[in-house]
Amino acid sequence: MTDFASTSLPRHLIRGAVGFGALVAAVALLPVVGPVSLLLAPIGLVALRGCPTCWAIGLAQTISRGRLRRVCADGRCTISR
Repeated sequence: MTDFASTSLPRHLIRGAVGFGALVAAVALLPVVGPVSLLLAPIGLVALRGCPTCWAIGLAQTISRGRLRRVCADGRCTISR
């Protein structure tokens, strides 16, 4: 399973703010600045590590890290504290 979690929640939230902010700014500034504003899109994607969905999964993993664990025994896997 791929791990999308960050080392801390504030760090993950800052990455999200930068990523989503850059993506929104790239589209919102398009009428004002023109196609040059699209240069913000790669910055947003790098901050989100490629995709907004992966960032959201990472947020859930960052929040649950240390609280929930996957335990597999006798061919069955469960989530436990």
